[in-house]
Amino acid sequence: MENEFKREHALVVLSGGQDSTTCLYWALARFGEVQCISFDYGQRHRIELQCAERIAARAGVPQVLIPMNTLAALGGNSLTDSSIAVGAEAEPETGLPNSFVPGRNLLFLTAAAAFAWQRGIHHLVTGVAQTDYSGYPDCREETIAALQSALRLGMETEVTIHTPLMHLSKKETVLLARDEGALEAMADTHTCYNGVRPPCGECPACILRARGFAEAGIADPLVAS
Repeated sequence: MENEFKREHALVVLSGGQDSTTCLYWALARFGEVQCISFDYGQRHRIELQCAERIAARAGVPQVLIPMNTLAALGGNSLTDSSIAVGAEAEPETGLPNSFVPGRNLLFLTAAAAFAWQRGIHHLVTGVAQTDYSGYPDCREETIAALQSALRLGMETEVTIHTPLMHLSKKETVLLARDEGALEAMADTHTCYNGVRPPCGECPACILRARGFAEAGIADPLVAS
């Protein structure tokens, strides 16, 4: 498996967070050439963009930053509107937490596929997971499979979307990061939805991350640093 893609080029969607960083190192172990793409969508936790730049530099891979300010213009969620407090509870109207940014992963992967198409890249890597996540429908396996089909049809390309974390718990994701040599890079990552460093430790993202490291029995380099 690890030698299957050694002659291939992969594009990693790198947010600057724990999951995408783990996926970057997963890709580095499997693909002959790797580069990253990050998105500025007006997120309140904009510090993650600085983290993504540092992580890519640490890994020695090129990174490009793409503006996606349409999501901020649409608003209506706590990740693009600082006046809305981040909450884990489901909204009565949608059944989803207010941190859900509708269309985010669909837009990111479509833009990444377009970027890849221009460069003859046929492999996209993203850190979405339907296990241990916040209920976002654009993180589900069936969503990614449907999007992959649409991209192949719409761009007439054999693009493949790789989701190494899809069925992993946060504990298993931490263990994968360790196995792929990504633990040191975790010190540069950002997960906190409130956009503070050190992390607030109280938002849903911080709680989920802390639980994963605790269950894995590994100290989080971000907190330790």
